[in-house]
Amino acid sequence: MQENIKQLNTYIAESNYIVFFGGAGVSTESGIPDFRSKDGLYSQKYKYPPETILSREFFRSNASEFYEFYKNKMLFLDAKPNAAHLKLAELEKIGKLKAVITQNIDGLHQAAGSQNVFELHGSVHRNFCVNCKDSYNVSSIIASHDIPKCDCGGIVKPDVVLFGEQLNNNVISQSVQHIANADMLIIGGTSLGVYPAAGLIDYYDGDRLTLINKSVTHVDRRADLVVYGSIGEVLGGVRV
Repeated sequence: MQENIKQLNTYIAESNYIVFFGGAGVSTESGIPDFRSKDGLYSQKYKYPPETILSREFFRSNASEFYEFYKNKMLFLDAKPNAAHLKLAELEKIGKLKAVITQNIDGLHQAAGSQNVFELHGSVHRNFCVNCKDSYNVSSIIASHDIPKCDCGGIVKPDVVLFGEQLNNNVISQSVQHIANADMLIIGGTSLGVYPAAGLIDYYDGDRLTLINKSVTHVDRRADLVVYGSIGEVLGGVRV
């Protein structure tokens, strides 16, 4: 791993437009469970499959059970940024990293200090009334009894992309632009199995495609550098 980290340091030193694309594995080291690993959310037993509960139709038809699951299994407000989040924020501060593109909804990149963050799947920290569109913070969701309601009487919905919903076009277009402009793309903590998000990396056309993961992905053969290991440990070993 040390040789790979040395190469990673060289790539970073030679790059001026780095983009990071990350998934659930970035936040597992902060104590937030992922979805698809053997210990992940999808491997546990519930009254309904998580994919059903976290769908647009289920939210519309059974908001009470949606929120019971959401409050218990999707909100980890005590989680703190780990070494990966902090290093990415540091790289942005010195002008190397231009964008963080994340599939996570926990807001830990911003908590670490990153400014230019594109949240493909939304954020638990933003919530809105489905009727009047008034905004609510996450503390109001936690404090609510059963289904959170707006002053107008409408249901408050988390600004997260549920199954059956489209990704935000503006977030997608800006993410594509950053990836296309990048002279280094770092992919970390993701199996690259969730589409359309994973398809965005195809817009990268450089020669410093770097993957940091604990397991193999289908993109490894295309990468210029692959580092197998903890993303916090790997990025924590980067010198800036």
